[in-house]
Amino acid sequence: MDRLKINIGNLALKNPVMTASGTFGYGEEYAEFVDLSRLGGILVKGTTLEPRQGNDYPRMAETPSGMLNAVGLQNKGVHHFVSEIYPRIKAYDTNIIVNVSGSTIEDYIACTEALVGLDKIPAIELNVSCPNVKEGGMAFGTSCVSAAQVVREVRKVYDKTMIVKLSPNVTDIAEIALAVEAEGADCVSLVNTFLGMSIDAERRKPRLSTITGGLSGPCIKPIALRMVWQVYNAVKIPVIGMGGISNWEDAIEFILAGSSAIQIGTYNFINPMVSVEVLDGIVEYMDRHNIDLIGDLVGKLEV
Repeated sequence: MDRLKINIGNLALKNPVMTASGTFGYGEEYAEFVDLSRLGGILVKGTTLEPRQGNDYPRMAETPSGMLNAVGLQNKGVHHFVSEIYPRIKAYDTNIIVNVSGSTIEDYIACTEALVGLDKIPAIELNVSCPNVKEGGMAFGTSCVSAAQVVREVRKVYDKTMIVKLSPNVTDIAEIALAVEAEGADCVSLVNTFLGMSIDAERRKPRLSTITGGLSGPCIKPIALRMVWQVYNAVKIPVIGMGGISNWEDAIEFILAGSSAIQIGTYNFINPMVSVEVLDGIVEYMDRHNIDLIGDLVGKLEV
């Protein structure tokens, strides 16, 4: 349906509905529930240069209107993805985008280089929320300097669409967005999870092995919306919005705030069909309001 098409840099989406990294596996896990060809794109789980076992259990905890996770980027590494997973998913009739993560700039570069030659991977999502081990564990995305540096170096080896996923755990997220835009990001996606924690009062212990973890779900939506609106009004590149989207109305709110596309994350665990239900709801909204093109809604918040 042409009226739903949207472009993110050189990446053409058939519609603005995508699934967020870490919540949808590699797509194949949801294929029995969702017609994957209806989606604008699938962001596969975080991929690192070397295999990672992730954090000790427990590493997930339910919270009011959300969840905490401290999975720790568990994956078998980019070379396993290239040799074993990519051949199984490359025929899906949607955009397959790899979320690239790392602990050093060299990791990001090497991981990206392993993906460059894959014809059916038209874009990467550079996750700058990872801890920079050379800088004492501070996430790349919490500093303009380090966020810009990783984008600049990866841009040298990657000429396809680069989406940069921003951390919300900063004072001024628009400042970070401007820094990565200046170094060649084609798009920014936001927000990643907020740092939080949960305590079992009876046991007097944290509910996560790591004590703190990433908070996601409907509880973060108002903050995510605010950050998307701020970034949209600061940068010239497209914005992909996420953070607590559970229905079509949430998605429309993010689009009005400035999102060219949206990603659905935590709610996939609650309702495996939420992505296509959101898509249907967007179409119904456009029909009801006589909207010809989805792009005509982007950033059209009346203030």
